[in-house]
Amino acid sequence: MFVARVLQSAGIGTLLFDLLTPAEEEVDASTREHRFDIGLLAERLAHATQWIDAESDLRQARIGYFGASTGSAAALVAAAKLKDRVSAVVSRGGRPDLADEALPRVTAPTLLIVGGADDVVIELNERAYKHLACEKHLTIVPRASHLFEEPGTLEQVAKLAAAWFNQHLRKAT
Repeated sequence: MFVARVLQSAGIGTLLFDLLTPAEEEVDASTREHRFDIGLLAERLAHATQWIDAESDLRQARIGYFGASTGSAAALVAAAKLKDRVSAVVSRGGRPDLADEALPRVTAPTLLIVGGADDVVIELNERAYKHLACEKHLTIVPRASHLFEEPGTLEQVAKLAAAWFNQHLRKAT
């Protein structure tokens, strides 16, 4: 919610939603089976984008995806599927490695943001970064853990995301 408010204050419209139903969330809390179903999550994100395209007031809007954890892999898979319909992707503490074969097909400029104290996820992001063929940037936020709970770190993420989206969503079509 914090990042969405920062994006909105930067003039970027946002939709915030969960990719799992309440029933799936309940099952996932104990099994973790749905949060790693990247295909399901990406399909839901693509459906949300199709809903936007069906709305006459929104269909011309440029689309940017912001995903955290496995949601970032879903954002990348959906972006690869929807090609030019997605104008930018931001991953926060994400698992872009789980997007696997979709990575080379992503055309949307992609920003990967990782906490400097999140060694395992840094390595996973560095590996995924090499497979992205689009415009890309990897930013490591010093002293931040996986959830960016340290003072000021989530603010840095929000500012980085707002700058990336402003740069790529405001380009002339």
